[in-house]
Amino acid sequence: MKIPTLITLLSLCALTLSAQVRIGIRAGLVNLNVPSSPNNIPEGGRSPELNLDVDEAQFGIQGGLVLQIPLGEKWIIQPEVIFNSNRVDYEVEELRSSGAVRKVLSEKYQYLDIPLLLQYRIGALRLCGGPLGHVYINSTSDLLAYENYEQRFEDLTYGYQIGAGLDIWNIMLDVRYQGNFTRFGDHMYFNDQRYDFDQRPERLIFSLGLLLGK
Repeated sequence: MKIPTLITLLSLCALTLSAQVRIGIRAGLVNLNVPSSPNNIPEGGRSPELNLDVDEAQFGIQGGLVLQIPLGEKWIIQPEVIFNSNRVDYEVEELRSSGAVRKVLSEKYQYLDIPLLLQYRIGALRLCGGPLGHVYINSTSDLLAYENYEQRFEDLTYGYQIGAGLDIWNIMLDVRYQGNFTRFGDHMYFNDQRYDFDQRPERLIFSLGLLLGK
C-alpha cells in the first residue's frame, strides 16, 4: 500500500473515535470529458507510424467511504477514500505503405481518489469544494500491442472538486465537477517520448451516499 494512502486511512480511523463524526458510503457514475487533438507518432521497431486521438471516454464507476466532521452548525469537513475506475477508447490510424488501417483500442484505469472537501450547509443543501489526490492503482491497455508503447503513471497526482449535495434523512445526493492539474495522457510514451493530449481531463460525478448512525 502506498504511503499517502496508508496515512489517509489511519487518519480516517482515528477520526471515527469522535462521537460527532459520521461515517458513510458513497457510490456513483463518472462522466469523463477529454478535449484533445490527434498525436502523430513515428514508427518504431516493428510498430507502424500512427495517428492517435481520443475516440470516446466511457462512463466510469466509483465507490468508497465518507466521513463528515462538523465544524459548528453550518460547516463540515468531509474527507473521502473512493475507488475510481474509468475506460477511454482511442482511435488509432496505422499509416502503412499499403494504406491506412483504423482501429479503436481501449485503456482502463483504476485510481484511489482522496478528496478533502469543505462543505457549507444551507438547510438540506450542501455546497462543497476542496483539493483531491489521485493514487494510481492499476491499468490495462490494448495499446501495449505496439512494441514501442510504454505506460509511465505517476504514483500521485492532484486535482480539485466543487459541487453541491442534498441530504434527505441519511441519504446524500451529490453532483460534482472535478478538474485536474495534469494533462490527459501524460503517462503515454512511444519510442521513449511522451505524447499527451494538451488538455486537462474534466469529470462530472453523480453519486448516491448513505450516512450511518443518527
